[in-house]
Amino acid sequence: MIEIGKINTLKVASRVASEIYLASNTSAKVLLVDKKPPPCQVGDALDVFVYVDMEGHLAATTAIPKALAEEIAWLKVVSLNYVGAFLDWGLPKDLLVPFGEQHHELEEGKSYLVKLFLDAQNRILGTTKIDKFIADEGFYFKVGQKVSLLIADKTDLGIKAIINNRHWGMLYPNELFQPVQKGQNLEGFIKQIREDHKIDLSLHQPGYGKVDELTDKILNRLKDNHGFLALSDKSPPETIYSAFGVSKKVYKQAIGALYKKKLVLIEKDGIRLA
Repeated sequence: MIEIGKINTLKVASRVASEIYLASNTSAKVLLVDKKPPPCQVGDALDVFVYVDMEGHLAATTAIPKALAEEIAWLKVVSLNYVGAFLDWGLPKDLLVPFGEQHHELEEGKSYLVKLFLDAQNRILGTTKIDKFIADEGFYFKVGQKVSLLIADKTDLGIKAIINNRHWGMLYPNELFQPVQKGQNLEGFIKQIREDHKIDLSLHQPGYGKVDELTDKILNRLKDNHGFLALSDKSPPETIYSAFGVSKKVYKQAIGALYKKKLVLIEKDGIRLA
């Protein structure tokens, strides 16, 4: 079955002159609309994005948009007219956000968080009214679980982020050891599910599994640098992240573990192999 607004793997069913038709074992033929289609023969499989065209027919393209149906993305308005705003989503035909799906009037040249959805005719549209699609509470996540994050708004408490296109979570300042921007896609982790079922996030994996992995990296780095590393527990978080890709908290835990095992000495301006 073909999924509209998604990536489908379809086989080349036939070629008529310059036209290429695709199909699955259970679907009707779909026209490949690429002006410069990839080299292919009947029977070859292609990964294509399937949508409904202006005439209401299924169409396919090997171009991959910035977001698929039911996903949320940070998209820029490229034009406005009497039906709504048109946004660049990576395909030749821009994505329409009708006036009725605008949380407030969109402005040309600005970017917004937009959710893609299928209307009653299975056409792909966008909406900036994303709150109705995103839950505040999460019940099935586990602490330490890896998730995809889309950075949203800054608040007095921290940075709100959208988890897996479906849930709100919060990144607190002590977890932000790298600069982030609205609309940025990041890998994150579930840090805590609070009593009210709201979700606290982290940009590094909670727990000592991350620490154990880091201790090996630190020891190898020390050996490569003649037994000394100019990174102490007082070094700036940005410097530590640049060197090891972890927070200052995790780095301090790692060098503390090495110190307890009498493998390193912690000095004022760095650490040294014992």
